[in-house]
Amino acid sequence: MKAPRITLDQWKTLQAVIDHGGFAQAAQALHCSQSSVSYSIARMQEQLCMPLLRIEGRKAVLTPTGEVLLRRSRQLTADAAQLESLAQQIQEGWEAEVRLVVDAAYPSQKIVQALQAFKPLSRGCRVLLREEVLSGTEEVLNDGAADIALSGVKIIGYLPIELGTISFIAVAHNQHPLHQLGRKLDATDLAAHMQVVVRDSGRRQPRDTGWLGAEQRWTVASVATSAEFIRAGLGFAWLPEHIIAADLASGVLKQLLLETSSIRHEPFFLYSHKDKPLGKAAKILIDCIQASAAPFNGNNTD
Repeated sequence: MKAPRITLDQWKTLQAVIDHGGFAQAAQALHCSQSSVSYSIARMQEQLCMPLLRIEGRKAVLTPTGEVLLRRSRQLTADAAQLESLAQQIQEGWEAEVRLVVDAAYPSQKIVQALQAFKPLSRGCRVLLREEVLSGTEEVLNDGAADIALSGVKIIGYLPIELGTISFIAVAHNQHPLHQLGRKLDATDLAAHMQVVVRDSGRRQPRDTGWLGAEQRWTVASVATSAEFIRAGLGFAWLPEHIIAADLASGVLKQLLLETSSIRHEPFFLYSHKDKPLGKAAKILIDCIQASAAPFNGNNTD
């Protein structure tokens, strides 16, 4: 790649001439001589083979080409300053990116709240967020592809931080035949109807959760898709309460009355990479996640 002929200092000199109203003022702002400012601008125009400034009276005015290049140069010098700042932050233990993996059943609003709190503290640190289901979260963490994991699975070899409990409710559309039986439902009743389940995204040791005795079963890739199927009357499912709270309140979905409990309370945990020390940004993000989870309990519907 061809090396640029114009240096960042030269672009900064052009910016100073315009921002401060002339060569003498730019020299004062840059703490250099007026002759060095004049030489720098003349050299730029020579290297680019085009005029950037013209003199009107005693004032230097941008040419149309100069206006275009000045606008682009401001972004260039700003990017360079951010790059140097990033290098300094990395040297101080502030990572450039935090990788977060979250089980899809975890309330997304809690993640939004955590990231809203993290953003003004992040110093430009990127967040790489991915969603998995059941053992998929565990695999991503064990493979070293995540710094922080939020999971309902107890992951062996990691010290968990408990965040709270998610309630999963057995539900179906209010017109589903199971509701018409008028009694508590047993395994035989459920086995005769379509169950919608969410596929474990893990590949090595996928898990099944909830009652899975239905002869007819459709497997989908996400909790959101499962909820849409149930709203359409296509079967029954165990769904997180926070996802279907509005549907239960409006009566579109109804809780199934099972002989066993129709509500499961599943604890969720935060894990961090055990073989890699957490950087400053990851530690702050963990604090934000814990703070957003503080009011989160089994009856929460956020």
